[in-house]
Amino acid sequence: MIVPENREDLGLQIKAEKGLLENNLSKLRFEIREGFGNTADLRMVDIDFFLKKGLIIYLESMVDAKTLKETTQMLWSKQNDEGAGFSIEDFTILCKMAFGGASIQFVKTKEEIFLAICSGSIIIMFEELESAVSIGMESNDKRTVVEPSTQTVVRGPKDGFIESLSTNVGLIRRRIRNQNLHFEQFVIGEATNTSVYMGYVKGIANQAILEEVRNRLQKISVSAIFESGNIEELIIDKTFTFFPLAMNTERPDTVAGNLMEGKIVILIDGTPFALLVPAVFVNFFEVSEDYYQPFFLGTFIRGIRYLAFMIALLTPSIYVGILTFHHELLPTSLLLSVIAQRASVPFPAVVEVLLMEITFEILREAGIRMPRTVGQMVSIVGALVIGQAAAEAGIISNIMIIIVAITAIANFVSPIYSFAAASRILRFLLIIMASFLGLYGVLLVLVAMVAHLSSLRSFGVPYLAPLAPIIIEDQKDVILRFPIWSMIKRPKYMRAESEKKVFAESSPSPPPRKGGNLG
Repeated sequence: MIVPENREDLGLQIKAEKGLLENNLSKLRFEIREGFGNTADLRMVDIDFFLKKGLIIYLESMVDAKTLKETTQMLWSKQNDEGAGFSIEDFTILCKMAFGGASIQFVKTKEEIFLAICSGSIIIMFEELESAVSIGMESNDKRTVVEPSTQTVVRGPKDGFIESLSTNVGLIRRRIRNQNLHFEQFVIGEATNTSVYMGYVKGIANQAILEEVRNRLQKISVSAIFESGNIEELIIDKTFTFFPLAMNTERPDTVAGNLMEGKIVILIDGTPFALLVPAVFVNFFEVSEDYYQPFFLGTFIRGIRYLAFMIALLTPSIYVGILTFHHELLPTSLLLSVIAQRASVPFPAVVEVLLMEITFEILREAGIRMPRTVGQMVSIVGALVIGQAAAEAGIISNIMIIIVAITAIANFVSPIYSFAAASRILRFLLIIMASFLGLYGVLLVLVAMVAHLSSLRSFGVPYLAPLAPIIIEDQKDVILRFPIWSMIKRPKYMRAESEKKVFAESSPSPPPRKGGNLG
């Protein structure tokens, strides 16, 4: 369900015809209490206002008690004894005078009353009026803005998204102070009624991609939405793949940078992780910090990420393939050393690798799920103790510990957790194929992986763009990171409405010398 963009505080158009309110407070009180199942935090307060009987309804757990007390006291101070001619319009005007910029709306159906109460609003209604007034007073209990825990930076902003949708929108608007930054609201989940925002920059985002994202969000029909992962699974192209087709982040500067490239952000109430679509393969090797460092340093670090991805993906399978089928690829001295270390190992190389890889995956998950104070200690100490003990017991070789350690460390270099998880899964497939076909099996899997990546689309955008199909203009920000002043246009594959993003097409130069001195 999408919320209309032209929604007026006092002019909300009611389309639902069923469940219209009646002017019987006692009956309505019973229906609302029955609808909420007589929940413990439901409050119904009888009032007399302008000599008319009324009712205030709210959920104590969702409303800010201090704001409720202050605003109701302010409202009562506005009344007098002239109750004649009192109408819902009169009361609404009075509420606007008393509450100023508070969110005030008409509600005319019981369904709207239930939704408003669950969203943190109070409902005020009177005996002889067929409409009620909803006033937003949602509790402000929320986590403070802190540094992201999963995507840390050395140089750059330290603030991260939280579980509050309004706060997250504000963090983006502080970076893009432009009236063309638009957010569309959706309410998704038949039972949870979760608020979802779709954000984009008008005049930059491609209208065809924008319409596709909007349609997919509107077509979602589920009972509950709790996290961005739920939305991601419901809107991405229905393709069986290990690779993520939407990028998630909890960094506002990353979202702002991608919005200015023509991407679309999806924010979900109750989670600090935002979705960025469309997402292509090269996006998972880029972080916003690349653009805060000198371009040569950004290029070097990005190259390290590509190298680390290949190491994490291929090292164990190459080890298995060489020891099983291709001994001639190792220098004689190194081969003799490896054979001597494995002389007492009772398992073939593939079993040895799988045993250690699975053990490390268990340690990784244990470190994540355990309390923070002991999680890191368990991961590090567990890996050292188990690895050393296994080597001394002759279960594995010392070189195997080195292989697993290098693989694990390289896997942590990936800035996006979901992308790193894809390489972890593929690593096991590569190990198994290497045990049957050696390095030929590894090559077959790599060819199949590239073919699979070439077939993927993210909201109509080729997943391997701008590498396949090759787009020469976009190569300034793929493996290499050119200076910002030289990246004049936005990515070609995004088909942005406004292509140009840098208006000075040359590097700043020092002023000319005059008589051997500057100035």
